[in-house]
Amino acid sequence: MTVKLNETALRHARSLVRDGKVVRDERDAWSEHAPSADDENAFIDDEGWTDYGKWYLGVDDDDDRDTKQRYSFPYGDFKKVHRCGVISLESRAGQYDHDDIRDAAKKLLELIDDEGRS
Repeated sequence: MTVKLNETALRHARSLVRDGKVVRDERDAWSEHAPSADDENAFIDDEGWTDYGKWYLGVDDDDDRDTKQRYSFPYGDFKKVHRCGVISLESRAGQYDHDDIRDAAKKLLELIDDEGRS
């Protein structure tokens, strides 16, 4: 398993933040705000795998393109970026030595916080 930074997802997340589609919630809120398996399935049914993948900063090209297993490190709820999701994924990426994902999440968090001050 070789998880790497999903550049497409990172561009999507930055765009959402710049468009104001962000929830500036607290660190511990992600367990309540993260999409459920049913939410994920409904999104896949409505939008497809390509759009699903845009919501995950981690991607494993060794896994089949049309599986949830391919994608990791979610940052939002399929509508908005959640600050708590970015904090959570930054921490988990660091724990598992995915430094590129951790660093991208840190910069995304800075963008969220900077945009919130504007």
